[in-house]
Amino acid sequence: MLRIGICKAGRNVSVSSFRKGRYVARFAKGQADVAAAQGLRYLAFIEGSGAAPRPVARDTDDFDALCRHVLVEDQGTGQLVCCFRLLPLSGGARIGDSYAAQFYDLSGLRGFAGKMLELGRFCIHPAVRDPDILRVAWGAMTRFVDQEGVEMLFGCSSFHGAEPAAYDDAFAMLSERHLAPAHWRPGVKAPAVFRFAQQSRQPRRAPPDVKRAMQAMPPLLRTYLAMGGWVSDHAVVDRDLNTLHVFTGLEIAAIPPARARLLRMVAE
Repeated sequence: MLRIGICKAGRNVSVSSFRKGRYVARFAKGQADVAAAQGLRYLAFIEGSGAAPRPVARDTDDFDALCRHVLVEDQGTGQLVCCFRLLPLSGGARIGDSYAAQFYDLSGLRGFAGKMLELGRFCIHPAVRDPDILRVAWGAMTRFVDQEGVEMLFGCSSFHGAEPAAYDDAFAMLSERHLAPAHWRPGVKAPAVFRFAQQSRQPRRAPPDVKRAMQAMPPLLRTYLAMGGWVSDHAVVDRDLNTLHVFTGLEIAAIPPARARLLRMVAE
């Protein structure tokens, strides 16, 4: 069982790990682990991406000290191949404490009564391509969600680049099939946004190309959608990171039973 016992990034505590195949997922044991995750995030999000330069080769922010960091490593080489961070919230009343609340008006989610978990800064080493990495990451998250009784998983899903035209089919498909329920739907808060749901109501020469749309979406977002996840009706334009991101939510109770069984099989 993957157990968690870390509240602050710098607190060195012992945690067990989740192993699957050649990879192991574990929680950060101290600041050195967090720094390694920040270094991988720099490689994935900033180096060569067109993002604003940083004074050091790490991606950092104030939320790192509040979150629980997960590292996925190759058991044979010890290489860090994936990382992400988790911010547990007791319910919707705490939604304003989340990273996403900086960019979206999340007042509609304040009424959510169950436990929530914000997944952030998810990345895979750009030089490593192995679908098992994503499976191990989701297996670890599934264990944590089940163990802690989380009822909603949410976060920001990012597209590389800040020009919406590159993702015309993807945004059209999100608008047609995957918008958040009206009572949870995030409102506009960021100064620069692309309102793709409004854009999709304009006449199109053809329906969105599903294959092209799915290929353009980040792997994490594809996984969310396959489980019944939903997105905001607009994307935030983040020039600092040179990305477009959408708020993404997943109500655990709404995951199709067959998909839930597959996730728990991975997590065994």
